[in-house]
Amino acid sequence: MKAKLNIQVSVHGGISFLKQNYVSPPFKIANITEDKLAACLHLTLMSSSPGILDGDDYQINIDLDEGSSLHLHTQSYQRLFDMKTGARQSMNVVLEKNASLVYLPHPCVPHQNSIFRSINHIHLKEGASLVWGEILTCGRKLNGEVFQMTYLQIFTSIYFNQKLIIKENLFMEPAHIEPNLLGQMEGYSHQGSLMVLDEEIEIPELRIEITGLLESQKNIDFGITASPIKGLLVRILGNKAEQIHDLQKSIAQLLVNQKTKAEIVE
Repeated sequence: MKAKLNIQVSVHGGISFLKQNYVSPPFKIANITEDKLAACLHLTLMSSSPGILDGDDYQINIDLDEGSSLHLHTQSYQRLFDMKTGARQSMNVVLEKNASLVYLPHPCVPHQNSIFRSINHIHLKEGASLVWGEILTCGRKLNGEVFQMTYLQIFTSIYFNQKLIIKENLFMEPAHIEPNLLGQMEGYSHQGSLMVLDEEIEIPELRIEITGLLESQKNIDFGITASPIKGLLVRILGNKAEQIHDLQKSIAQLLVNQKTKAEIVE
């Protein structure tokens, strides 16, 4: 199935709103913003499909006008079913000046013989703020499908003023690359990747807070790296998808808390 989703968010009087949107089946969009006077718009990306099926081709476009703010949620875990030819998803995201996007999708769960490629292109302008996460899982553990996917790739490129600043390639092909090798999953079953980019954040303070949060967790390994522009890249290895997803949301909240404190001081 070929499907498209287009979202354009704008702002009026300091309040972000859905200016335009287009969806084709199986996509749906729900506005879940609780405080209608809040600056940030909250949307949930929904699907009537049980998951991504063989031959699916999804195209998602997200445009945030200058000064607008969007938190895009997902409905549930994204299941990748048994495939013969494969499926793909492409996301193109544009954040104009001082726009803000938080996107922390539920984990991706590849079934046995699944073949999936996701390509993300994200374009940022001055003052834009981005929190972008991805989570890979080994598959359905209880079904004995541990790293039984055929091919899985999530490729993300981030541009700042049309210059490439970050390129990330999350890739699994268990038949050719053993997932538990050094430099791969190293005995863990889940991997989380988080990118936090914001010109207003205090990097040393946020890094200390994130380190303290992650050090308090059991059965994970993590690394934190400074990004080419003001921000941090966080990688988490663990054995529970829910734990990593909750940690990503907690890190996003740390950023919100820091910016809120800065506004109060000003």
